[in-house]
Amino acid sequence: MATESYKLWGGMFSEEPCSALRRLNDSLPVDCRLYREDLRGSRAWAAELHASGHLTAVDHRDIQTGLDKVEAELEAELSQHGRLLDSAEDIHSAVEGRLRAHAGAAALRLHTARSRNDQSATDTRLWMLGALEAVQRELKDMITVMLKRAELEIDIIAPGYTHLQRAQPIRWSHFLLSHTWALRDDVARLKEQTGRASRSPLGSGALAGCALGIDRSRLAQRLGFRDVTPNSMYAVSCRDHVVEFLNTASLCGVHLSRLAEDLIIYSTQEFGFVKFTDEFSTGSSLMPQKRNPDGLELVRGAAGLLMGDAFAFSCVLKGLPSTYNKDLQSDKELLFRSYDKLMQCIKVASGCIDTMSVDSAKALSCLEPSMLATDLAHWLVRRGVPFRAAHHTVGAVLRRAQELGVDLQAMPHAEYVAICPEFGSEEELRSVFSWEASVEQYTTAGGTARAAVQDQIDQLKAWLAE
Repeated sequence: MATESYKLWGGMFSEEPCSALRRLNDSLPVDCRLYREDLRGSRAWAAELHASGHLTAVDHRDIQTGLDKVEAELEAELSQHGRLLDSAEDIHSAVEGRLRAHAGAAALRLHTARSRNDQSATDTRLWMLGALEAVQRELKDMITVMLKRAELEIDIIAPGYTHLQRAQPIRWSHFLLSHTWALRDDVARLKEQTGRASRSPLGSGALAGCALGIDRSRLAQRLGFRDVTPNSMYAVSCRDHVVEFLNTASLCGVHLSRLAEDLIIYSTQEFGFVKFTDEFSTGSSLMPQKRNPDGLELVRGAAGLLMGDAFAFSCVLKGLPSTYNKDLQSDKELLFRSYDKLMQCIKVASGCIDTMSVDSAKALSCLEPSMLATDLAHWLVRRGVPFRAAHHTVGAVLRRAQELGVDLQAMPHAEYVAICPEFGSEEELRSVFSWEASVEQYTTAGGTARAAVQDQIDQLKAWLAE
């Protein structure tokens, strides 16, 4: 481990930065997380310098061998201590300082025509590409869990709500899928962002480009990028890919939060539709009977933190002049924090859904005849009554039922036909009062009929299989 301070700058400075500036400036505790990407970029840069005739075969060999030793060193130190013990200001300085101990003078040639500006931008993009894939995988795993439940519980009928008021009967699976589609869109956004993130800034220098004849496309291909950034000033200052990720993480957090809120409500004694396992519940320090959905509450709370990070970084970027400014160093702290928080939330939400139990009898017991008021209106429409008139008529029926102190199902047939003869015979009218018949009306695409719900499941399974 290199114990001496190693700077990538400082030749014209006669004094060290003050301790307060060092504490604010040094980013090694944060960007040490990029050590693999920094080594990967350095290996590729050394190979390109050699391929383009700017690095001898001997120096190239010594650098590559030295970087292998540095990697083993860093991995061991991080594994043992959870941090790097360097006094270097960032991961780039730490890697190059350690390389000097292993490769000698050859290490001094590694940074030829390279700036920390394009080096840092490259490391971050490389890390982001892996992060984008990891979040997509985690979301797909959660979607798989939700589809499994939706398929198993497709015959459970439960209340659907608007304004938190009982509205219409729906299949429980239809509710689960409403959240599943939102997560599917999050995956699509992350995938779509990958194309823009997969452009290599390396070879852009500090801002003006590379003065040596290198092949940036060959370099990008070696690093696994799809393309190169088209403008060197843009390359070192652009953090749009970070903004996009933070915004998508924020939106995904909102989706997880809304799902968590629904399940938290449904787990209360007042609702009682779901129950969470001990693995995803906690208790009270005072009240022994409590079973708290703390996991989902933390998921719900995390949405605000994700939104805050997204907004905070946009504020950092808002007034920056061209091109690189040290303000941009904050990108990694917010990026890593949001990524970690989002991944934790997805795992907890997925685990809660995978292990929870659903009380189908309790869900069914919360259905009430007034929730079939829309079905009565549809009944009249099918008999030729204009919908607006049908809507008004059913309102009169509800009012009359309240006056009699009965529900819609118990109200005498004579009362119905007195209000509107088109309600038909008693036998025909009573057929409306069926939860299964109610949900099975909604056969159009996206509806809650069994076939329509199964079609949603099939679509999502086909999408996952692509």
